[in-house]
Amino acid sequence: MRTFVKATALLIIVLVIGGCTPQKRKLDLPNIMLTTDNLIPHPLEVTATNGSFPLDNYTAIITSDDEDLKDIGLFLSEKITAATDLHVPVNPSEATEIESIISIQLKGDFDTDNPEAYSLEIRKDTIYLYGASAAGAFRGIQTILQLIPMESNNDLANYSIWTIPTGTIADAPQFEYRSAMLDVARHFFTVEEVKKYIDVLSYYKMNNFHLHLTDDQGWRIEIKSWPKLTEIGSKSEVGGGEGGFYTQDEYTDIVKYAARRYINIVPEIDMPGHTNAASLSYPILNGNGKELAPYEGIEVGFSTFDCRKDTVYSFIDDVIGELAALTPGAYIHIGGDESHTTSKSDFNYFINRVSKIVEKHGKQMIGWDEVVHAEVVENSVVQYWNKKENAQEGVKKGMKVILSPATKAYLDMKYDTESKHGLSWAAYIPVETGYNWSPETFAEIPQESILGIEAPLWSETISNFDELAYLAFPRVIGYAELGWTTEENRNWDNYKIRLANQAPYLKREDVKYYPTKEIDWKK
Repeated sequence: MRTFVKATALLIIVLVIGGCTPQKRKLDLPNIMLTTDNLIPHPLEVTATNGSFPLDNYTAIITSDDEDLKDIGLFLSEKITAATDLHVPVNPSEATEIESIISIQLKGDFDTDNPEAYSLEIRKDTIYLYGASAAGAFRGIQTILQLIPMESNNDLANYSIWTIPTGTIADAPQFEYRSAMLDVARHFFTVEEVKKYIDVLSYYKMNNFHLHLTDDQGWRIEIKSWPKLTEIGSKSEVGGGEGGFYTQDEYTDIVKYAARRYINIVPEIDMPGHTNAASLSYPILNGNGKELAPYEGIEVGFSTFDCRKDTVYSFIDDVIGELAALTPGAYIHIGGDESHTTSKSDFNYFINRVSKIVEKHGKQMIGWDEVVHAEVVENSVVQYWNKKENAQEGVKKGMKVILSPATKAYLDMKYDTESKHGLSWAAYIPVETGYNWSPETFAEIPQESILGIEAPLWSETISNFDELAYLAFPRVIGYAELGWTTEENRNWDNYKIRLANQAPYLKREDVKYYPTKEIDWKK
């Protein structure tokens, strides 16, 4: 007979902290070796104790009395239900049969001051998850989810049990900023498509998501003080589609969805080039003197703002102001790339003024690597996509660097000559090429100057989530590991085994990844 435990959250926490545990199941649980075979990113330290924790209908999640941790517990419960059909209660207050516990708490005695650090101690009846912060606890539950087997062990009892190997894991990310970017300007992606991408990225411990909201082909975010941006500028996209845009309520919905996954949204308004859609909406902004028309092609570099006109900066102040008010994260991206028809003096003048506008609204500016040639405010960040020398110049100016080298990290590059989607102007990037490089040394800059790594996905050749998934997955999983895992724990031969084991998860999430022959995918 099972023990009937009257389980208030407080009582359970007292029992656990006091060293008592629920009565052990009368089960002959298997001894399972804790390995990293299903874990991406690879953790810092893993120690196996050769036992198993039973996850079943007699398991509960217990958190401290912290609203963020309570929500993380609910998130974990929701994901367990989605994966197993189990209904695991969180801090149950009514009489409940409980014989195993997942405990989620904070602690302050980690060896690192990294707020995303976490530790797991998996025993036969309790999983203790400790986070250095709520963000750390959230990263830890992704590890728990990755340790849950895809199928239950139905030989143990007359009900379903998912057995998790026992042991300890100590973990923290190498880089502060780990991100993917989606270009919704060339082709528009719906709120639900964006959310689906964010959800999978969070599983692999990404913590930022960069939305490229504007370009020559379309303006995708409602700005209430300049309504024609969406009334006119949102109506086109590459190839002649109908375009689209996010209302401010929809954008806020995306921001909140990401925030629950401890991911910050980084919005980009690309300028002074890549601005045809904005100038089409308000011709007073135009600086190239040419007749304006909706643009449906993929060539770059022909558009520019009038960089010496005060109205342009009033416009930018309004746009950045509205966007900053909607975006709780630290960063706003101002583009700055491929502005080929803007004179050097105008470009530098423009970037200098815009960096001050971003700072005025309480945000840090990120710009593509061309912005280093201008004088920018002190805490600005340079995103290296094209020229290593630009990244190095940014470091000399005291700037942090986000690594997105096109030859290694651009998700819109084809895998090979047979790829259905993508371009090849920078390189072909097979999965191994995308993974097997060292962000720590690639740009020949001090590691302390590297803010992190981002994998951009430009959308000239894709227009829906399945096409997005074809280019992003599995490569973006590797970039998640490059951002999190120390170089000494990265190895292609080991990684490709762990990547192969992601196939069941990706299938369950309906992510139609590119089934490269480089990987012996798990069936």
